[in-house]
Amino acid sequence: MSTRRNLKLGAVLMGVGGPGQHHTWLHPEIPGDASVDIRWYIARAQQAEAAKFDHVFIVDSQFITPDSPNHYLNRLEPLTLLSAIAVQTTNIGLVGTLTTSYNDPFNLARRLASLDVISGGRAGWNVVATGDGGTAGNYGRKEHYDYAARYGRALESVRVVQGLWDSYEDDAFPRDKERGVFFDKTKQHPLNHVGEHFRVVGPLNIQRSPQGQPVIFQAGDSDEGRDLGASVAEAIFTHSATIEQAQAFRKDLRDRAAAKGRDPDHVLIVPGISPIIAETDAAALQIEEERLGGKDFNRALKELGRPFGWHDFSQYDLDAPFPELGDAGDRSFKTQAENIKRLARENNYTLRQVVQHSIDSQRSPFVGSPLTVANAIQEWFEAGAFDGINLTITAPSEFATFTDEVLPILRSRGIARSSYESSTLRGNLGLPVPQNVHAS
Repeated sequence: MSTRRNLKLGAVLMGVGGPGQHHTWLHPEIPGDASVDIRWYIARAQQAEAAKFDHVFIVDSQFITPDSPNHYLNRLEPLTLLSAIAVQTTNIGLVGTLTTSYNDPFNLARRLASLDVISGGRAGWNVVATGDGGTAGNYGRKEHYDYAARYGRALESVRVVQGLWDSYEDDAFPRDKERGVFFDKTKQHPLNHVGEHFRVVGPLNIQRSPQGQPVIFQAGDSDEGRDLGASVAEAIFTHSATIEQAQAFRKDLRDRAAAKGRDPDHVLIVPGISPIIAETDAAALQIEEERLGGKDFNRALKELGRPFGWHDFSQYDLDAPFPELGDAGDRSFKTQAENIKRLARENNYTLRQVVQHSIDSQRSPFVGSPLTVANAIQEWFEAGAFDGINLTITAPSEFATFTDEVLPILRSRGIARSSYESSTLRGNLGLPVPQNVHAS
């Protein structure tokens, strides 16, 4: 492995708080409208850029219920948001979540390429095959796509988008005023794609950026999701509770990528983490206990329904065995739903115990003093558990504790870099510029 392997750093911006963060919005440093306040996002992105983070990361979904996490209820559309951040930053990458289930490839390609050009080559696309089954009703469908269709569409969509991004060769626009030559027609290429899910003629009406194409991120833990990631992703967003789980996940994805003829070093694993840092380990552990103890059980009960298509668990006796749900979840977050069912079945858990487990599972492996957290990150990184981390950002002062007290330790050990190496996201992530398929 290259001696230049450095820890990649991402910042996940969730405003007033995502799943399980029921009281985040009450923090005095977080505006009540943070999730729709572009000034808040720009300030956090600039804070991350000052710390030389590789990217900011925007999650998204397009279906809500009254019980959705606070941030989900009222938030900005990712590419609109990231375009605003782009003109207020210089080096930091801009990664947005867009679904392949309810977007056409041409629209995806154009919007993402626009962000890439606006930012000078800093765009990234977090590819998702929508899990929230209710989204179908917002797009005129009676029923959500089944798993096979969702992931079939996802793979074909990414391939079409990448083909559209190659519509123009890099020297297609000479813009030579002396000769009066604006455009070289031989450097424009239609796509003429006809596939199982899409028919797209092309070409796309925007040039390539300095990084060639936006970086492909992906999130999905099912077998289908892992195969999609191994096929197209250059960075994979995930979650792991233990170092052993993280090692196994990274090895599996790298092995799958290699089996598909890809260089596994070009598939970065960047899980989400929520460190808790205090002056001492004991103080940090106390903060974690207080936060877990302060979780809203009823909100957690409602949120448990999301993987099952927002199934209403409040109708059941909390102290009875976990209910039999049949195929509930098969058209939503299937893998997550199956894991919950398996957990309840193998441990004979009641519904109350399953909800409590969902709360307790939010414990972070990265809790303690700055030195303890730095040691843990170094251990996971050097053990091959991940290539980078995506920090969930809440209060600015808590983020500053990480950047000002943990990062210097990692930098002194040669794990995290101290300056940007490139003006593009690909350059900073150590990923190659994709060659245009039409280039001679």
